[in-house]
Amino acid sequence: MAVPLSLLPNLPHPNTMSYPDTRLYIAGQWRDAADGRTLNVHNPATGAVIGRVAHAGRPDLDAALEAAQQGFLTWRDLPAVERGKVMRRAAALMRERAEAIGRLLTQEQGKPLAEAKIEALAAADIIEWFADESCRVYGRIVPSRGNLAMRQMVLKDPVGPVAAFTPWNFPINQVVRKIAPALAAGCSVLVKAPEETPAAPAELIRAFADAGIPSGVLGLVYGNPAEISGYLIPHPVIRKITFTGSTPVGKQLAAMAGQHMKRVTMELGGHAPVIVAEDADLSLAVKAAGGAKFRNAGQVCISPTRFLVHKSIAQDFAAALAAHAKSLKVGDGLADGTQMGPLANPRRLTAMAEVTQDAVAKGAKLLTGGERIGEAGNFWQPTILADVPLNAKVFNDEPFGPVAAIRAVDSLEDAIAEANRLPYGLAGYAFTRSLKNADLLARRVEVGMLWINTPAAPSAEMPFGGVKDSGYGSEGGPEAVEAYLNVRAIAVMNV
Repeated sequence: MAVPLSLLPNLPHPNTMSYPDTRLYIAGQWRDAADGRTLNVHNPATGAVIGRVAHAGRPDLDAALEAAQQGFLTWRDLPAVERGKVMRRAAALMRERAEAIGRLLTQEQGKPLAEAKIEALAAADIIEWFADESCRVYGRIVPSRGNLAMRQMVLKDPVGPVAAFTPWNFPINQVVRKIAPALAAGCSVLVKAPEETPAAPAELIRAFADAGIPSGVLGLVYGNPAEISGYLIPHPVIRKITFTGSTPVGKQLAAMAGQHMKRVTMELGGHAPVIVAEDADLSLAVKAAGGAKFRNAGQVCISPTRFLVHKSIAQDFAAALAAHAKSLKVGDGLADGTQMGPLANPRRLTAMAEVTQDAVAKGAKLLTGGERIGEAGNFWQPTILADVPLNAKVFNDEPFGPVAAIRAVDSLEDAIAEANRLPYGLAGYAFTRSLKNADLLARRVEVGMLWINTPAAPSAEMPFGGVKDSGYGSEGGPEAVEAYLNVRAIAVMNV
């Protein structure tokens, strides 16, 4: 049964601009940190402090771990059909509250309200798909080689309590991609959500709480990321770690998990190539890649970044993409008509200035953008760089912002070679009218996700993850549930 908005503590009515303080969720209760510590939350469009978030300490983590263990013992023994019912109720609440949750997300993260609302609605779709998938965790019977009285079985059991670490750029999406498959498998999950954007993931957890999920099955903490990961990952209660974030941090956490033989899923950084072949539909390439490039101000792990365009159309493509960038309305995500909001924090402004200045100093042409907008908030102009040399930072380090770097190539083979040059392999894009080219791209571009003639279209039923230094494991499709299961062989002799 849906819970009316008027009965929800901390959740504002969709037509208000209020922003709540965010608390920890431990053992089925919303609570302050044991020592009362909090952190400020800023609105990136203004720089103003809009709220506070509880800062967990060791006593809070111990309580959350104990609750997660007890929650696991309850949840694993609940039939998959019953787990699915709770998950579907949570999905329904996310849809009912999407407008209000979207406003919270825009205030703390900056993305336009339309994008924020879509993120909340997409979470409902993901939860529902995995609710159904929970009923498709199958074992199997294996015929015996000899004695027919031998019954051989393969069983799949939930791995145990999970520690999930998530970033600020998609604070709902990144959490739901972890908790939905874990819950479907029968695991409990302790989420360390981002301190910069705490309210939106808290409302995702609230949807499950209001849907009737048993105490301890879901927990939510905030605080010092290094301290929390350093305590949770080695802890004997935690049996699986899932992390979304930068490659350097991911490697550190994976190494720590490896020391304790913990299962790991890593969704790490990317530097997505965009290959525009000589026969590409130019207007489609500009519309699709341009829309993807400036979504969430480029703060997307699968954002197009390195544009490798055939030399015969490179100049026309660059001019058209620059025109698209110039046409975008940049502003507060809550303002009508805003197409691109601010960057999440002042550090991103510094990073954009550095990569732009470095590229120009090394010979790139600045076609548009390249400057901060105003003095209040973290606004940066949509930026297009052409003729970017390979030694420029923007062609080697993920910019994670609204900067597109274009380079002309002589052939499709040269584009593929450049696409594969870096150690990253998360996502890629390509545009061509040729089925032969599409087949070559599908076989040779070393990424976990490749979209040809279309913008990115992640869905719950498709794998989501990278290869090489972009991580391992999937956060979509049946593969995502498998990551939270132990496979066991059982043999029974009838005597």
